[in-house]
Amino acid sequence: MEISIEMVKELRNQCSAGVMECRNALLEVEGDLGKALQVLKEKGLLKAEKKVDRVTGQGLVEAYIHTGGRIGALVEVNCETDFVARTDEFKGLAHDLAMQVAALSPQYISEEELPEGADIEPQVACLLQQPFIRDSAQTVRDIIVEVIAKVGENIRVSRFSRFELGVRDEEDD
Repeated sequence: MEISIEMVKELRNQCSAGVMECRNALLEVEGDLGKALQVLKEKGLLKAEKKVDRVTGQGLVEAYIHTGGRIGALVEVNCETDFVARTDEFKGLAHDLAMQVAALSPQYISEEELPEGADIEPQVACLLQQPFIRDSAQTVRDIIVEVIAKVGENIRVSRFSRFELGVRDEEDD
């Protein structure tokens, strides 16, 4: 099957993958854009799984203060190199994660942190399992995996804190 430049451009606009990755995915599924997008997402997940053990010693701390200044969040997001930490994709991810924390007030980063036997819904309490605020069809973990596939490095949320005027944690007392 002949894969046109327009088809590759359209797929790239949807997923930001490389030209050859888009072309190969389209060839694999005989030109079906929807299936090609799914193939690229799966490949991104595979890339992310391969990188999970890599050390994430760089990154940044992102702050988000909601309009009115009554709610704010700090998020530490780590990656492998300072070069990636300075990219627009990484900075945008960190900002979105800070907004996510401010908006949905997660208590934990992932399910592994949940207390044993706790009757808590992971989709509510765990940042990585929450529906992403900008696209509820995806989880926060899905968004991080997409950025891992784009930048080619492991990315990890190390910690976060949410602040709301007049509300104190038990630890603060």
